[in-house]
Amino acid sequence: MADEKEKPKQPEDKPKPKSRSTASKPKAAAKKAEPKAGAAKAGAAKSGGTRTRQKKDDEAPKQGARKPAAKAAGAKPESKEGAKAPARRRGAEKQESKPKPAPRRAAKPEPVSRPVVRAQAKYVRSSARKARLVMDHVRGKSVADARALLRHSPRGIARDVDRLLASAVANAENNHDLVGDDLYVKEIYADEGPTLRRFRPRALGRATRIRKRTSHLSVALSPKD
Repeated sequence: MADEKEKPKQPEDKPKPKSRSTASKPKAAAKKAEPKAGAAKAGAAKSGGTRTRQKKDDEAPKQGARKPAAKAAGAKPESKEGAKAPARRRGAEKQESKPKPAPRRAAKPEPVSRPVVRAQAKYVRSSARKARLVMDHVRGKSVADARALLRHSPRGIARDVDRLLASAVANAENNHDLVGDDLYVKEIYADEGPTLRRFRPRALGRATRIRKRTSHLSVALSPKD
């Protein structure tokens, strides 16, 4: 029994180590296979990428096929409601809002100019207010009617106005070759002239100022239509 214990245990049958040439061959083959597998994966990836790109390229013209038609039509894409908004420029609204110019009318013939004969009487010894009360009745009437009214007026200034009308009629007949009966009083007015100041004695040694007013009378005659 002691001999049996002392005897070393013989190792079991182990696989013999392969030679270097045989052992290195599968590794080299594995290394060569690895790049092929990697190339296959890369090729698959490339092919997959190219396929996806081709799909995208094929889908892109389908999706964008409507764009050139819309551009050719010159309209914007449809809104959510489905109505197409017409294309407008910035200045289009201003041009539409401007009113159209009115058509030109034919030029009217120029009115015939009629001569106007004037006469003045200055420094008449009457106030302008008293003269205007008489002149308001005469303005716009014919010369014959005006002189008839002035002859029958009770006011003292009416005589001066009648003499002024006679002077204007004489100017029209002599200077402009007009007929006195065809004229009418176009304008007649009175302006204030200088005032003469005088003094009058009053009670208790006082003095009161007296104002002697004057006026400038003017008249304009013109032939009737």
